[in-house]
Amino acid sequence: MPELPEVETVRRGLAPALVGKRIKRARTKRPDLRFPFPPRFGARLSGRRVDALERRAKYILAHLDDGMVWITHLGMTGRWSILGQKRQPGDFYYAEPPDPAHTHVVIEMEEGAKGDKVLLEFNDPRRFGYMDLIAESELDSHPFFKSMGPEPLGNEFHEPYLKRALAGKKTSIKAALLDQRVVAGLGNIYVVEALHRAGIAPTKPAGRISAQRLDKLYHAIRAVLEEAIEAGGSTLSDYAQVDGAQGGFQHRFRVYDREGAPCSTEGCAGAIKRAVHGGRSTFWCPRCQR
Repeated sequence: MPELPEVETVRRGLAPALVGKRIKRARTKRPDLRFPFPPRFGARLSGRRVDALERRAKYILAHLDDGMVWITHLGMTGRWSILGQKRQPGDFYYAEPPDPAHTHVVIEMEEGAKGDKVLLEFNDPRRFGYMDLIAESELDSHPFFKSMGPEPLGNEFHEPYLKRALAGKKTSIKAALLDQRVVAGLGNIYVVEALHRAGIAPTKPAGRISAQRLDKLYHAIRAVLEEAIEAGGSTLSDYAQVDGAQGGFQHRFRVYDREGAPCSTEGCAGAIKRAVHGGRSTFWCPRCQR
């Protein structure tokens, strides 16, 4: 499933085509994805101007000029593509074109000053993605967002907050960081990468980590996310940016999917191990992560 850096990369790729522009026509090719589309979804989007495009955790939020917010969640295989855009974002090798049979939403934007026609398509083979329309005034109380913790790259996520949020927790540090009520948007890949950089074992009880080590973890979380966004995210199987380009951060993995490989920590002679915790693969070095 695309994680925070992948979703942020998609948001940045979509922004030039959407922000400040008006949707000429929106249409759906089926009644649902993971959930049914909102009533009259295409008609309610058509004619609306996109005033801002934000990300909250793994959601993309398009703020419309009528006070509504168009929400997109990519699910496991959801993917936005921009057709007719001359200059594409990203600088990575290209994925295979999406199968048109799985294109479920088509957005036609109003033509620009040069008469350029821009089409956006949402393709989702497994249909685990979903969309909704929510009044902006109801966002904070909506079930999608009301229990979410702070954004890991936002001002509300800082060392004192992390210490308070983890104090007394008996659950493992990995499980605690994956809890969206603690911090929003962190997923399996970037949690294991951050824990390796911080030298903390994923099974360590969250409430028993020293303040000094939590400071190191805080900086590791932000660093790994910022590096992944700069690289355009990670490509494992289905994820691609809006131009079809695959992310490049997977080439910088230190532990994820590197079972048996030598640990990349300077001076460490350990090897990466893998185990399944809570149905998800965990990768770590038992020698330098304690």
